[in-house]
Amino acid sequence: MSILAACEKGGGFAFTKDKGSAGAEVNSLETPNASSVKLIERDVEAPEAFQASDQGLWDGRPSLGGVWVAHPDVKAPERVIIRNEENGKFVIGALFKRERDNPGPRIQVSSDAASALGMLAGAPDALNVTALRRQEVPVNDGPAAPVATGPEALPPPEAIQTASLDPIAAASAALDEVEASVAAAKPAVKPVQTASLAPTPTPKPAPAASKLREPIIQIGLFSEEQNATNTGAALRNAGILPTIKTHKSKGKTYYRVTIGPAPNSAERAAMLKKVKDLGYSDAYFVTN
Repeated sequence: MSILAACEKGGGFAFTKDKGSAGAEVNSLETPNASSVKLIERDVEAPEAFQASDQGLWDGRPSLGGVWVAHPDVKAPERVIIRNEENGKFVIGALFKRERDNPGPRIQVSSDAASALGMLAGAPDALNVTALRRQEVPVNDGPAAPVATGPEALPPPEAIQTASLDPIAAASAALDEVEASVAAAKPAVKPVQTASLAPTPTPKPAPAASKLREPIIQIGLFSEEQNATNTGAALRNAGILPTIKTHKSKGKTYYRVTIGPAPNSAERAAMLKKVKDLGYSDAYFVTN
C-alpha cells in the first residue's frame, strides 16, 4: 500500500512567470516538498506475547495441521517463529496449548514442523519459540530529486523497486514455496515397496515367562512404514528393544511397534514409564 503526497492539479507542478534581475522573463519551476511513503506489512517478533526456550520432541507419528508446536504455558493460539538451536534452522508456524501432565519434553512438534527443522523422531532438540505480530511499517523513499529550471529539463519518473531484507518475511515466503512444492509433488509419489524399506532384522530374545494378562506395551500403529522404522530406531537409541510387525486390514497395511513381554507388573510399569518419558504418551498395555 502506498501513500503519495498530494500534488497540485495539472500534473503536480505550477509554472509561473517571474521577472529576472535584468527585467527579462524566465521560467521557474515550483516543486512541492513531497516524498513517497510506503506501508509494508511484515511479521515482527513479539516476545512479550510469548517466548519459550525448551526441549522439543517429534514422536515419529504423522500429524495433521501442517507446521505447528504445542507448549503447556500457551494462553491462546499464536503465529510464531520456531528456531532449532541445534542446527540453526527455523520455520514459521502455529502455536497451541499442550496439556501439562504429558511427560517428556515440554514442546510437542508436528511431523511437518520436524521436517522443516531437521528433527529426527524420538530425538529431542533445543527449540526457541517466539510469537509474531503483523505490523504495518512505513518506508520513506526520500524527497523528490532536484530538477533543472524549465519544464523541458524535467526527466520522466523512474520506477522504484523495493526489496524486503526481513529474515522473517523470507522465512514466510520460503515456507509457502515448500508447501506449494510438496502439494504439487504428492500425486507423483509412488507407493513405497515394503521389501526395500524393511527394518534390519534383529535377533529376538527368548520370550520370558509371564503371568500377566497384558504383558506387551504397544508404542504405536503406523500407516507409513518409514515412521514405524524411525520410531524403532529411536527406541533402540534409548536402550529399548522394539518389535515391528505388519498387519493388514480392509486392504490396507499397518505397522505395529511394541516392546515386551514384561515378566511381571513391576517391570512392565518401569517399561511404560521409560517410553512415556521419551515422549510416547499414547503407549498402553495389550495382550499380544
